[in-house]
Amino acid sequence: MKRFILGCCAAVAVAALAPATASATVTPGVQTVTGGGQCTANFIFRDGGGTYVGQAAHCSGTGAATDTNGCETDSLPIGTPVEVSGANDPGTMVYNSWIAMNQAGETNEDVCAFNDLALVKLSAADAAAVNPSVPGFGGPTGLAEPPTNLGANVFTYGNSSLRLGVTKLSPKQGTVVQQQGNGWSRDVYTVTPGIPGDSGSGFMDSSGRAIGVLSTVQAAPLPASNGVGNLSREVDYARAHGFSGLSLVTGGPFNGNLVNAILGA
Repeated sequence: MKRFILGCCAAVAVAALAPATASATVTPGVQTVTGGGQCTANFIFRDGGGTYVGQAAHCSGTGAATDTNGCETDSLPIGTPVEVSGANDPGTMVYNSWIAMNQAGETNEDVCAFNDLALVKLSAADAAAVNPSVPGFGGPTGLAEPPTNLGANVFTYGNSSLRLGVTKLSPKQGTVVQQQGNGWSRDVYTVTPGIPGDSGSGFMDSSGRAIGVLSTVQAAPLPASNGVGNLSREVDYARAHGFSGLSLVTGGPFNGNLVNAILGA
């Protein structure tokens, strides 16, 4: 199987998403820029130490687009500043699964290949301006194992600047094609595939529960399908490696109707 990380495109100046409330400027789906590479935030997390925006671990990777094994690829260090669209201050990368796996000497090949989550801590002032709801769809309503049945519906919001600000192309519905890595990943087809800059996007199931993080694009045997990491397992790994109190912040009511999501109904 040929897998390629959905490489981050060059940093560009783009408008922030419309706030979910009058006071909220940071939501799931905002753009993040780490070391010049752009990605999309997935969900909002908290523990006793602060408020975090989730992104893909590979967003800070220093290898090539074909370097998808986090145990064999270097990353920018913990403490790297991250630009978060809608935030006044740069966030700080405080956790990266690739770094955690290297430090722990991880040997499980499935974990190495598919564990792809990072946490970006927001300043106290920016944390007060967060709304955890996913634009258009609402949710997440909780955290769950991703579905395994062929054809199961999933929903995601990508915010690559390559869409040139056409936000109606950001909400997408898709279906599960197959399971990978003994449950650590799912191959998913969406109405339009994820593109560079969508890396890290969050995926939800038909009940609005957070289930995954967009990680890779497959070249074979399922061309243009996307690899979506198992968020539940990725969060458990973070809990076991320094973030024991980590929890997903839930959002508003979930609306899985794609047409309504695109039209903002």
